[in-house]
Amino acid sequence: MENREGCSAAGPGVLLDCSRGAAYNLRTLKEFTDVIAQMGYVSLQLYCEDMYGLEGEPYFGYLRGRYSAAEIRELDAYAAERGVELIPCIQTLAHLSGIFRWAEYDECHDIDDILLVGSERTYALIEKMFAFCAKNFRSRRINIGMDEAHRMGLGKYLDRNGPCDRFTVLRCHLERVCALAERYGFAPMMWSDMFFSLANRGNYYGPARPPSADSLGVPSNLKMIYWDYERRGYEGVCAMLRAHRAFGRETVFAGGAWAWYGFVPHNAYSMEAARDALRACADNGVRNTFVALWKDDGAESSVWSVLPALWSAAEYSRGKFGCESLAQSFRAQLGIALHDFLCADAPDALDEEAGICNPCKYMLYADPFLGIFDRTADSEKSAVFAKMRKKLVKLCGGRFGYMFRTLADLCAFMEIKYALGVRVRAAYRTGDREKVRALLPEFSKAERRLRRFMQSFSAQWERECKPFGFEKHDIRLGGLLERLGHCRRRLAAYAGGKADRIEELEEDILPYKSGAEDGKSIPFNDWLHTAAIKPEL
Repeated sequence: MENREGCSAAGPGVLLDCSRGAAYNLRTLKEFTDVIAQMGYVSLQLYCEDMYGLEGEPYFGYLRGRYSAAEIRELDAYAAERGVELIPCIQTLAHLSGIFRWAEYDECHDIDDILLVGSERTYALIEKMFAFCAKNFRSRRINIGMDEAHRMGLGKYLDRNGPCDRFTVLRCHLERVCALAERYGFAPMMWSDMFFSLANRGNYYGPARPPSADSLGVPSNLKMIYWDYERRGYEGVCAMLRAHRAFGRETVFAGGAWAWYGFVPHNAYSMEAARDALRACADNGVRNTFVALWKDDGAESSVWSVLPALWSAAEYSRGKFGCESLAQSFRAQLGIALHDFLCADAPDALDEEAGICNPCKYMLYADPFLGIFDRTADSEKSAVFAKMRKKLVKLCGGRFGYMFRTLADLCAFMEIKYALGVRVRAAYRTGDREKVRALLPEFSKAERRLRRFMQSFSAQWERECKPFGFEKHDIRLGGLLERLGHCRRRLAAYAGGKADRIEELEEDILPYKSGAEDGKSIPFNDWLHTAAIKPEL
């Protein structure tokens, strides 16, 4: 085994998700490394579930754009030259749905996206993961994952072993994984939520504390990552840091730059959350921190979309909390005014102080006839998208211009699409076929604007990512385009007297959940359950 020493300089880090649809190309990863190095970040965790090629495992990352050993070594050397430690961030328990579509991994599959604890096939696979990382990363730090394995031990493991203490199941697996990490010279860290969630019946942030690490037999060299992406406030973060201290292992803190709720970033929210969290970390002696850029449900937003959140977290980690100095340094660093860049947030910011809401995801894909979230829409807000588009168009030149072009075209489409289903149902319910006919040009205009958005989004993807993963967006956006045309044709048939009724429009739209307030945006980031009504599989 090649054993190279890696840098481990103190300072903040970044985690970049390369597994939720987008595998960023080497050009983008190098440019991203340059930018975060200039900001003062000293480490980059490359989050790869099955996105790297393992010897003897042809189905691991198959057809997903996995990184070759040569690509990792090239990026590792590039990062090291810029003072950035490239840290492998893998999964050794859950979040491995990519491999479980293949029968090759049936022997090590427990349930959901979780590996089967105790299976020798599981540990043979994990050893290959460590071997790859040891050979191709110079860092001897590694993130072994193990987060959100909520039903660990409740599938095939339960069938084979019967009811068990789940702390014990987790400990036994962790012991074997950490032994493998040690064999390959790694100092491991893992997400801490499973220990806290097991103590709180699934609630990571619940009041109960888990048993101490020593009483559970947690390896002494293991660092625990406390992750918290919400705006929980200074005292809330302090309370969790104290709970981690009582657990008895060194704590690493991970905040979030919200780039994972659709096409639109949420910088303002991320910046507020980071301000409290990093002040709490400083006051509690936690110096090892990083910012996570997850890319859930398709990796729709640009990798650059959360630069304000990244810059502010870097400044906060240096103890600089002043808003004016933050704006000045951002412009000096990136050549664009902070308030201009924050326009990227605007398409989802329909409700003041609403927190994380993403109408540009769920209302974009909402069915014109079966819009389960139509009651969250306020038709009067449709005009806001036109104003947002005008602001974004002015930013379409320069280094990040293509990103703002995608967002501007998104706003142009959303100006029509946002409340289209609401307007269609209202017109149909009057029984006036001419009112229905008057909406047909809106559908045609929406289809044209959607095609334009598809072009700009495709150009953004081709610039930043490998081609793998875009097939889902062709399916999603192409399906939306076809559905708009289908609904337009049915409306035309009704308006022309060729159809007596449109059955879907005769059903009332219910609140998306009990007690939901009409006209208020919500957080919902699941394309499939937005675009179609279907029973659970």
